[in-house]
Amino acid sequence: MSGHSKWSTIKRQKGVADVKRGAEFSKLSRVITLAAKEGKSLDPDLNFKLRFAIDKAHSANMPHDNIQRAIKAGGEAGEGVNLEELTLEGYGPSGVAVMLLVLTDNRNRTVPEIRRIFSEHQGSLGEKGCTAYVFSPEPQNPIFSVSINDEKVAKQVLTLVEKLEEHDDVSEIWSNFEIPDDMMQKISDSSSQT
Repeated sequence: MSGHSKWSTIKRQKGVADVKRGAEFSKLSRVITLAAKEGKSLDPDLNFKLRFAIDKAHSANMPHDNIQRAIKAGGEAGEGVNLEELTLEGYGPSGVAVMLLVLTDNRNRTVPEIRRIFSEHQGSLGEKGCTAYVFSPEPQNPIFSVSINDEKVAKQVLTLVEKLEEHDDVSEIWSNFEIPDDMMQKISDSSSQT
């Protein structure tokens, strides 16, 4: 009977991995579609943003057919696909700054959903430009970081970021928190046991 039990475990883990992969492919498709829509060409050699999006999709092992469909959707953007790129900013627990790049087909749906995620996880969605000083000029290199030494606060910040990443319309997240490695390991170990 242990074989059946083992198969059930593998099937459950594979199902979770497939859902995550599908969500990632969905986000990458939106990025490719927007790059194709905004660019002057559907040729990746002539459209740098499209080339970057395709490279990112290849690194995530996204199938070629999915990439081509997303490019085609961007080329036909005048026929119903209306994606908009937004930059949203806010603060998490302990004043951690968070900046999001969002691709949405409905701003009036996405912004309240993001606001709800922030408020449910001890954060708040801010006004445009409220965290720009932290992330200028390169969002991936914040000017300063917020060191978190309390395990409870660290879990809150990590949960906020995780929930934002799970949202279909969020394509990039930048933050300025810093959690010590030993605390990250402890949090990771405790979450894998539950």
